[in-house]
Amino acid sequence: MTDYPQYSIVIPAYNESRRLPATLESVVGCIRARRWRAEVIVVNDGSTDATAQVVRDFALHAPEVRLLENPGNRGKGYSVRSGMLQALGDVVIFTDSDLSAPIEEAERLFGAIDAGADIAIGSRWLEKGRQTQRQPLYRQFFGRCFNAVTRAVMGLHFADTQCGFKAFTRAAAQTVFQLQTIERWGFDPEILYIALKRGLNVVEVPVSWAHDERSRMSYLKDGMKMLEELAIIRWNALTGRYNRNVKAVLRAGESRR
Repeated sequence: MTDYPQYSIVIPAYNESRRLPATLESVVGCIRARRWRAEVIVVNDGSTDATAQVVRDFALHAPEVRLLENPGNRGKGYSVRSGMLQALGDVVIFTDSDLSAPIEEAERLFGAIDAGADIAIGSRWLEKGRQTQRQPLYRQFFGRCFNAVTRAVMGLHFADTQCGFKAFTRAAAQTVFQLQTIERWGFDPEILYIALKRGLNVVEVPVSWAHDERSRMSYLKDGMKMLEELAIIRWNALTGRYNRNVKAVLRAGESRR
């Protein structure tokens, strides 16, 4: 029987050739130090720099790493969905390429999964003292405003919907990401909404986190787009899109019990 990884770590990447070497060193180093049985999936989102080649070169001495290629630039949500659905692990986590939440913090999410959660989401706001480098005040303001709107419109009760550090059991990942429709920044509220609608147990976990000044997100431009996407999510819910059956996706060599 094939020895599948216990953990899959999905990293969406767009023009990240400079950051990725250090990121992959940290992730692979953590995997080996903790003796995790794990794979690392880097999803290249149509980068115009050497992102793909950086991953290929790194994988030559790190068999834990594999590369997935998007058909052009499709967005972070598309990248995460692709990686999560093609992951082989029993627990699947996605993290940002800047590792704003250190990869070692994954143990906190894995612990919540081991305790019975279907999904464990990192939170920057449950324990603010864990933030080693805070966002500028304007980013904090817009982030809090978007979260408040999300809570009101979507009925989500989480303190932090947007933290790019979330772990899923394999079954939960296959359920949620087959139903996901939002392909860019606004996908986080959608996957959380789907999870709750499908009766999955979602636990919010405080994690250490440091703001990266190189973040590409524009809270004005992307924030307006995300508000539009909230309306799309509500429409999807009203039309029953999230109620449809999903396939039980099996790994090669597995059989239904």
